[in-house]
Amino acid sequence: MKRAAFNYLTVGSRRGVRFLSTGKVDCVLGSQWGDEGKGKLVDILAENADIVCRFNGGANAGHTLVVDGKKFAFHLLPCGLLYPHAMNLIGNGCVVNIQGMFGELKNLDDGGIDYKGRLLVSNRAQLLFDFHKAVDGILEERRGDSNIGTTKKGIGPCYASKATRNGIRVGELLDWDAFKTRYEALATFHEQAYDFKHDKVAELEAIEALREQVLPMICDTVTYVNQQLDSGKHVLAEGANACLLDLDYGTYPMVTSSPTSIGGICTGMGISTKKVGNVFGVVKAYTTRVGSGPFPTELKNDIGERIQSVGAEFGVTTGRKRRCGWLDVALLRYSHLINGYDSLNITKLDVLSGMDELKIGVEYTIDGKRLPRGAMPSILDDLAKVQVEYVTVPGWSEDISNISAYEDLPANAKAYVETVEDLLGLPVTWVGVGPSRNSMLENGCIKYHQL
Repeated sequence: MKRAAFNYLTVGSRRGVRFLSTGKVDCVLGSQWGDEGKGKLVDILAENADIVCRFNGGANAGHTLVVDGKKFAFHLLPCGLLYPHAMNLIGNGCVVNIQGMFGELKNLDDGGIDYKGRLLVSNRAQLLFDFHKAVDGILEERRGDSNIGTTKKGIGPCYASKATRNGIRVGELLDWDAFKTRYEALATFHEQAYDFKHDKVAELEAIEALREQVLPMICDTVTYVNQQLDSGKHVLAEGANACLLDLDYGTYPMVTSSPTSIGGICTGMGISTKKVGNVFGVVKAYTTRVGSGPFPTELKNDIGERIQSVGAEFGVTTGRKRRCGWLDVALLRYSHLINGYDSLNITKLDVLSGMDELKIGVEYTIDGKRLPRGAMPSILDDLAKVQVEYVTVPGWSEDISNISAYEDLPANAKAYVETVEDLLGLPVTWVGVGPSRNSMLENGCIKYHQL
């Protein structure tokens, strides 16, 4: 198999050698329907990153990180806040609820994390208000059985405000009187359009109480991040959601409201395509999906329930049960076509332990005709017709959750990883076998990288 050649700077780490691009934005992207465990890889790479950025979405994201036995659930905030050396940016492509952001920061306070002076929020990011959340719920209710399965965090309605050009940017908080006028108009617009009443006074008071803490965080992040890149800083972009939830390339309309793929990095941070470095795709060792929509490799049987139970497949943001199925390489080929991954991180391999045999979906057919490799139906009705061709591989009985080196994995577990590499023509550089920071195994990292 042809290995990817990366352009890396080698830097030291207490967990071994790490690699980050020089003067580029390396990015970690979800390659399936989200919930792949992206946060852990971001956390590992952030140890040697100067800046960690969110470029899309809002509090609809969900990363759980375990540090020294403490769990930290990240939604809007970048994971780099756990490292005292790292600056953290919420980019212009994000939507920001001020009250929610400070609720999340309180969790860091309670965990003893000092983030003072290390969080910047783009002055171009859109502000998400509580009335956006109300509208989100109203729209889901009106859809009935055709509901999208949103997080009801107001993400879609906030991006709708952005698209209809009556939204409010974070930078408008600098002029409080002008902000109040704009807020009143936007809130009233939503009340009239969706026939409900919102407590505008209470929300304005809540925002005003936090405003003095927000003001030092507001930044022209487009200029800032480009200056840092030009000076040779190492920047890490943390994607929310995943490729199959992308507004353009996902399983529309069962998608999120922002670009979750490689293009969103440029539009959500304000950087040239020439400044994108290495692209790391995170893929769960099986496939999960939250909410509605076709799911070709879904297991509606005891195996699916077993994966759901062992993998604790409940959404970090919503608590909803995740649907589970076999790993879908046909889907991953499409994801790779769009994002151009340099390397993959397989997560939650330990969940598959104890099964006699495993299946991997490798091809899609519709009405007996095989789809071209990398093709994904654009219409849900067509995706629902997909039949999946599988390969079967042997499982393993050993508990791998305490293994600390890739070489020590059972032969069949390594064979599973190598089968994925061969099917996709991509190196799997990291393999996750548990929830902690130390449960990420490096798979021949130096061998795969050309320095």
